[in-house]
Amino acid sequence: MLHINRDTDSFSIALNENLLISHSPQQPFVYAGTGREKIDMYRGNFDIQDQLIERIPLERLSYPDPTQAPAAASASTLLQLPPDTSFSVQLTSPAGHTLTLSVSESDGRLHLQMAAATDSRPANRWWFRLPAAAGEHVYGGGEQFSHFNLRGRRFPLWSSEQGVGRNKSTPITFQADVQDRCGGDYWWTFFPQPTFVSSEHYYFHTDCSAYAAFDFRADNFHELEFWDLPKSFIFGGAPDMLGVVQDVGRLLGSQPELPEWVHDGIILGIQGGTDICEQKTKAAQAAGMPVCGIWAQDWEGIRMTSFGQRLMWNWQWDPARYPQLPEAIKRWNKEGIRFLGYANPYVAANKALFEEAEAQGFLAKDASGKTYLVDFGEFDAGIPDFTNPAAFEWYKKVMRRELIDLGLSGWMADFGEYLPTDTVLHDGRPAMLAHNEWPALWAKVNHEAVAEAGLQHEITYFMRAGFTGSQRWCPLMWAGDQNVDWSEDDGLLSVIPAALSLAVCGHGLHHSDIGGYTTLYGMQRSKELLLRWTEQAVFTAMMRTHEGNRPKDNWQFDSDGETLSGIARLVQLFVALKPYRKAGVTECSELNIPLMRPLFLHYEQDCQAWLLKDQYLYGRDLLVAPVWQEGAAERQVHLPQDNWVHLWTGQKFSGGEYAVPAPLGLPPVFWRASSKWADLFQAIGRDFGNY
Repeated sequence: MLHINRDTDSFSIALNENLLISHSPQQPFVYAGTGREKIDMYRGNFDIQDQLIERIPLERLSYPDPTQAPAAASASTLLQLPPDTSFSVQLTSPAGHTLTLSVSESDGRLHLQMAAATDSRPANRWWFRLPAAAGEHVYGGGEQFSHFNLRGRRFPLWSSEQGVGRNKSTPITFQADVQDRCGGDYWWTFFPQPTFVSSEHYYFHTDCSAYAAFDFRADNFHELEFWDLPKSFIFGGAPDMLGVVQDVGRLLGSQPELPEWVHDGIILGIQGGTDICEQKTKAAQAAGMPVCGIWAQDWEGIRMTSFGQRLMWNWQWDPARYPQLPEAIKRWNKEGIRFLGYANPYVAANKALFEEAEAQGFLAKDASGKTYLVDFGEFDAGIPDFTNPAAFEWYKKVMRRELIDLGLSGWMADFGEYLPTDTVLHDGRPAMLAHNEWPALWAKVNHEAVAEAGLQHEITYFMRAGFTGSQRWCPLMWAGDQNVDWSEDDGLLSVIPAALSLAVCGHGLHHSDIGGYTTLYGMQRSKELLLRWTEQAVFTAMMRTHEGNRPKDNWQFDSDGETLSGIARLVQLFVALKPYRKAGVTECSELNIPLMRPLFLHYEQDCQAWLLKDQYLYGRDLLVAPVWQEGAAERQVHLPQDNWVHLWTGQKFSGGEYAVPAPLGLPPVFWRASSKWADLFQAIGRDFGNY
């Protein structure tokens, strides 16, 4: 039930006793203004500057419907708003801004519709202040790599490259900024989403795709900034945090379950041709490694750049590099090994698909009416215009013709962030508003291509970029292009808050490139890092390796026999966990409970559970504390109040802080003593540990 408290110049709205909106002349709910942005995109990295011209509070309150005004001019009155009814207020500024707010309840959620009056003073900047509580924690904002708890920081929400290093105080970020303008900052992300959940047992969401910034630095309010007026806000709540996160999933849509074959082993990232894929796969199997897939991103050809090995970006099989590939795919399928490739929503200039699209007018234009060419790093590409229904259908047919009909069982559906803000789109929509939602449109292209082929239960694809809507169209995220290092903001640790922040935003299936990807400025993946990353990957939705952008500089899964056998053992563990993981994936699909979960979803009374970004629950009954520091032989683990069993030794623990031994291959993992999966966990401990 919505509770609306109103008087002549102020009002407040509570949902299930949570104060969500409050307005008074002294503390206005809304500010309006104007600004002039300057945006420079360089290879997916955005420099966004704003010249603020004015910012004015909408102080004055009135009631468009006199029957909804307070009963007495000087008295505060309480209104309990039943479902399917609405309540309206109007806020104005002395400068002439007028905003009408229409409040209603539907499906247990507060809906706030907003409309500026036709004669209102123009504004292209809007700020909204929500009440904040002392000790409140806030999570979400899409995929956030550096910080899980967002309180105390400001987070611009804009889809871009994630940045290399992502921390202005580190030498790697400095080098990346100086040499390539790509160092990034803590808030850079492929997948922004205007959603957050609060420890006060509510969540906020808006479908506004404009540039936004969520500022959680103030003690008594959260300020949400938008460069366009959102049409609506949605608030939901529940008695506990698990219910809050589940309702986010119900609102935004559920992910489908993964194909059965994904659970049967590792997907090996291999490049170089059909014979090399065959040889490396056989070597892995000979070492005892269960292999369920070969992921060859170079199936459509390569180009070499100063960044390293890149792809041709013409999504057609390269028979010179991969001879007899169709026959090999059929043979591998019979052996239980699927073949996966790579695609993205751009087409390289002067290649076959580019020419096909340009001839039909399917590529986005620049201001002069010419095909917009985007610099992707020493080569240009065109943008199929997904706002053009014919172009949307054409790209689906390309995916069906070139990928699905060839026999691919999946692919990395990469990129989506590179829509320049001065692009001219078919439907006339400003690219500033289309930019953030472009990755979701790209996900929808993939979804419909697979669905129309009737292969939803056989094919999977994974994406790094997203926005509201990706929940429905993308079955699996991957964390993007982490450094091949141990850094907190862009290395192994960063994939954990990435997964957990998406988990509370309705996207509950996640994984990462095992070993990282970005190999620049002297970085080289070590054997230890690869093995530690593999340990963490066991406890995700899917295991997949990546050679990185400079494969010869990186330690690979087959660099020596010890690495092969060590990874083989961990993949065997992944397969042994199949029934438990499948149950967790089903929970995600049917109940909107993420597979990788923050501890507070089940242990709200534990103060430490709200602060941890380097531990998580894998399903309900496994607690995972990955080792993310180089050279560590043990790590400090926090166990919430419960009865826990160490997976590898069977030693029993209660809640508390423990220094846990963590030799390579045996990361700190615990299971709940009351778990219905106890027999499985005990068997795993005997087979893989030291019972």
